[in-house]
Amino acid sequence: MINTTWLRTFCALVDVGHFTRTAERLHMTQSGVSQHIRKLEEQLGTELLVRQGKQFYLSGAGERLYIEAQDILFALSNLEQKVGEDPPFEGCVRLMSPGSVGLKVYPHLLALQSRYAELVIDYRFAPNPDVESAIVESKVDLGFMTSKSTLADVICTPIAQESLLLVTPATVKEPGWDTLMTLGFIDHPDGSHHANLLLGANYPDFQHSSQFPKKGFSNQISLILEPVSMGLGFTVLPAHAVEAFEKSEHINVHRLATPVSETLYLCLHRHRALQARMKTVIAEAQRWL
Repeated sequence: MINTTWLRTFCALVDVGHFTRTAERLHMTQSGVSQHIRKLEEQLGTELLVRQGKQFYLSGAGERLYIEAQDILFALSNLEQKVGEDPPFEGCVRLMSPGSVGLKVYPHLLALQSRYAELVIDYRFAPNPDVESAIVESKVDLGFMTSKSTLADVICTPIAQESLLLVTPATVKEPGWDTLMTLGFIDHPDGSHHANLLLGANYPDFQHSSQFPKKGFSNQISLILEPVSMGLGFTVLPAHAVEAFEKSEHINVHRLATPVSETLYLCLHRHRALQARMKTVIAEAQRWL
């Protein structure tokens, strides 16, 4: 592989046409310039310069090398520049979050991408443990979680609060304990956790979500309220998921006497640098959360 330092010296010498002035331009000694040329000739096994006293002209091999070197050195220069760049609106940003957060923020991130064509949003919906694993394994650049990670490699910063809401069919006006027992529970991946938080704080008879007859389950955040809207049961969901449901006239949202909220955390890998495009996405997400 050709030594690029020697190659730069060779091209500079051809451009300047004089050993002493080349040494001055490159902040080297004249002997240093001569040494680079000699080493390059030894490496390539051919004469690059035909010397005549203090003058020189290019050999055939030297001419060919000089022509080819222009593109190589230009590409290297561009590469150095690109590696050093950190554009705030270019490149791919990989995110992961629970569904409720995604329903709230993903449309706004797509709107951001529509304004900046070189920015690419890669968004995955997943429960907290999967988000945590993806951050540790560097499968995503950043994540949002509704519980704080206990892993040393994951940094979690609280950025928002999200209310938990009891949601029943629209026909239910007063969600008493007996009414909930009659309705039954529409479960989801975080259903038991959310029920424990909200119902445990508001119903003395509540012990765990399995007390209720199970009337359904969905792991699709946008579909969890579908059976509720059809009168098949009740559930507990974060506010963002409830706000995103289009058939709001078919459900009733109950704010209970003791409000309960989840803390939303921005989570990053401790040893990964936060690039400018990631900061752009974080700032946009925080605007809407």
